[in-house]
Amino acid sequence: MKISGSCHCGYITYEGEADPEKASICHCTDCQTSTGSAFRTNIPVAAEHFRMSGGKPTDYVKTTAESGNPRVQAFCPRCGTPLYSTSPGDNPAAYIVRIGKLDQRDQLMPKSQNWFRSAQPWLTAIAGLRTNQKGA
Repeated sequence: MKISGSCHCGYITYEGEADPEKASICHCTDCQTSTGSAFRTNIPVAAEHFRMSGGKPTDYVKTTAESGNPRVQAFCPRCGTPLYSTSPGDNPAAYIVRIGKLDQRDQLMPKSQNWFRSAQPWLTAIAGLRTNQKGA
């Protein structure tokens, strides 16, 4: 499916082709820390199907906690929105795009959960919480 999105301030926009069946949730402690949340939702996009326009993202290389592999983390230099991660080097095979930044996020239900052993123990109980249609 075609995907498109932008950072929060609109400085960086992107588009691509992604397989909705590959949408996932990551519960690893790196994703929890970098999002400030309990998990991150991602979808891989092959490099040949990923295009950015507008500004240039800022990136840094993070050595992942368990594997020790380096991963480039890209974000908007103006608003700080996390955009994607990828392999270091000039020709990465794919970009792991953050679903929350996509215009089609409502159509990308995750199909798997990775690093579930690191999931917050309260996560399975949130379905029973009181809900508010707007802020509390």
